[in-house]
Formats: sequence, structure tokens, C-alpha cells
Amino acid sequence: MRTTTMKQQLQHWTSAQSWLEPSLAYSLIVLLLIVLTAVCIHLVVHKGVLGLLRQRAAESAPLWRQAIYQHKLLSRLALTAQGFILSLQAHLWLDAKGEALQLLTATTQLWMLLFGLLSAFSLLDTIEAMLRDTGFGRSTPIRGVFQSMKLVGSLLALIVALSMLSGKSPVLLLSGLGAMTAVLLLVFKDPILGFVAGIQLSANKMLMVGDWLEMPKYGADGAVVEMNLTTVKVRNWDNTITSIPAYALISDSFKNWRGMSESGGRRIKRAFYLDASSIHFLTDADVARLQSSSLLQPYFAEKLPELAAANQKKATGSVLDSRRLTNIGTLRAYLTFYLRQHPDIHPDMTQMVRQLAPAPHGVPLEVYAFCSNTAWGYYEAVQADIFDHIYAVLAEFDLRIYQQPTGYDVRQLSAQPGAGAAAAAAVMLEEGRQH
Repeated sequence: MRTTTMKQQLQHWTSAQSWLEPSLAYSLIVLLLIVLTAVCIHLVVHKGVLGLLRQRAAESAPLWRQAIYQHKLLSRLALTAQGFILSLQAHLWLDAKGEALQLLTATTQLWMLLFGLLSAFSLLDTIEAMLRDTGFGRSTPIRGVFQSMKLVGSLLALIVALSMLSGKSPVLLLSGLGAMTAVLLLVFKDPILGFVAGIQLSANKMLMVGDWLEMPKYGADGAVVEMNLTTVKVRNWDNTITSIPAYALISDSFKNWRGMSESGGRRIKRAFYLDASSIHFLTDADVARLQSSSLLQPYFAEKLPELAAANQKKATGSVLDSRRLTNIGTLRAYLTFYLRQHPDIHPDMTQMVRQLAPAPHGVPLEVYAFCSNTAWGYYEAVQADIFDHIYAVLAEFDLRIYQQPTGYDVRQLSAQPGAGAAAAAAVMLEEGRQH
């Protein structure tokens, strides 16, 4: 009632002025009032209220408060409300049949549609930020799902906006999209494939943010840092970023190391090569010396009586017919007991020291076990310590690591008197191995 009275007073005042046509003067004054009101509301809300709340949120510990202001949710909601206030003012002050009201109404409707859509985007971004570090957020490609919702929302908003501008029903525009289905499928091929791939990855728990992904085809070897609608981003161990199409994770094969981390054991599988010429039977002196090791005492306590009984039955006196201990077999037994008592080797997972097929580089012995700590740095340190110990104790078993002759070896051999022919033979032998 009060607004109607003010409207009548303003119309009466403008009609009494002779400097401008009354209706035009009234419209200009009303538009000026509406603009001034909008500016005042904007300054009070954004510079005053929201500025104070933003400062308090920056000093606040709860993540949800920081997420709300980081993604401008309240700011965009305020802009949407400002559009509604503008539309309300226009209907109160302007003539219902005037062009100014129609123009301002169409503008405010588009304004509210735009910032309403942006407010919905901010809400989705806020929810994503709150879920990102939770178990559900890591196990579900929520970014891809939210991006799909944003895409659908943008298409619907575009249809509604076109409906407002053309004055036709949105149903007519939606029915016209049926003829464009093939074109839309072609244009949005990657988002559609990515969305379907994201659902499959999530439903089958094939990949999560934070997983160690290895996909040589795309040069990816690192941690998954982001899963969105169309791509999966991997931060490689050299700090480069590899982007993989989401649908490629369904159509191609990849290796996910999550199972290793969840199992609690990381595999050590490395071989070292022994010089075949250093392998021999143990003498009584060797046995007496190695028996002082607490790790080998159970081995000798079991093996020596067993071999003595077997040799006594044969009693041929031939070395070929008797059973004897070898230095390589004793080394395997020593390393087996060494792994069993090692504090960083998982006791409930496979442990073995096995001999592989001989190769041109010597006789390989492979250590196969699982480190109980899956952290990369710790695992590498444990593996290195084990092999440091192995290389150091080989001399106790009269075994040598195989190593190809180097240029330094040939020069040292050539420097010895009368060793020229031997040096030449060594060089020829090395060249023959290389070819």
C-alpha cells in the first residue's frame, strides 16, 4: 500500500514537470532508483556481510566453512537473490504492460538462471571438497559424477534460456533435440564414454585417487591425483603429469599397485650371479669354520648325520658316489635362515632362495621375499641392506660374484711380464661375448 502511494506520488510529480515527457521521466527515475537500490544491496551484502563471514571462515578450522567460501557459494546465492529483488522492484514500480518491465523482467530472469546455475555448481564443488579426503571420496570418482551433473544442468539451463528468449515452451525445444541425437552423441562422445568408464571404475573398485597406477602405453607410472569426467591425471614419480582418457582404463589394461599396499608386504625379487668356477664341495675345515654360525648350526645338525648315513650305505670310496655339501647349497641354506630371522621380512608371506638356470653371466641365485613395510624408501633400504650383506658374506663361502672383465682388468693383465698373449686372448674372448 505504501509502495503504491509512493508510485502515485512519483507519477504525479513527473506529470507536473514540463522539461521531459512524463512517462519517460518516470521510467528513468524508477530505473535509477532500482539501480541505486541494487548497488546499495550489493555493497552491503558482498562488502559487508559476506566479507565479515569470509574473514571468519578463513580463521575457522571446519573444512566445510572454508570450502563454502573458497567456491563462492554464498556470493553466488546472494547474486541470485539480488536478481529476484530487482524483478520484484520492477513489478512494483513499472507498468505491467510497459516495454521497460518486459525488458527488465527478461534480463532478471536470465540473471537468476545464470547465477542459480553457478550456485548449483558451487554447491557441487563444495560437496566435492568436503568428500575429497574421505573414504567415500577416494573410492568414488565423484568429480566425474559432478561434472556430468554440471553438463546436464548446463544443457537444461541453455534450453530454458532459449525458451525465455523465444517465448516458446521448453518441451518444444526438448522434442527438437531428438533429431540432433546423432550430432550430440558425436560432439559429447568423450564425456559420455568417460562417464560410463567412471561408473565402471567405481562400481568395480578398479581405481581410486591415491592409487599407484602403472600404464606403460601412456607413459604413466605414479599416483592418481584426479579422476574427472573425461581424464584421469597421474603424477609420475618424476613429478610429471600424465593425462589418460577415462575410457582407456576400461578398454586397455593397467596395473594398480593398491593390492600391494593393502596386503602389507612388498615383494623383493632380485638375483645375483655367482662365478661358476668358484663352486666346490666343502672340506672338513670349511664345515668346521661355518659351523660357528648360529644360523647354520641347525642346517649342519640335520645335514651331516643324513650325509654320513647315506655315504655309509654306499661305502664305495669314490667321490662321485658320495654325497657332500657344496658351498652354494650351504649359502642357500644360510640365506634362507637369514631371511626368516630378518625383522623387516614379512613372516607370513613366501620366502625362498632359489637357483635359476645358468646363464652366460654365471649361476644365478634369486632372493624371493616380502618386505613388511611397503613404503618405497623403506623398502629400498631393506632390500639394499640384504644384498649388501649377501655380497659381503660370499667370501666366507669361497664364492665370487661374476663380473665381466673391464678395460682396467685387461690393462692390469697386459702390464704383467709375459702376459701379452693372455691379455690378447682375454680381449678376443670379451669381443666374442659381446658379438
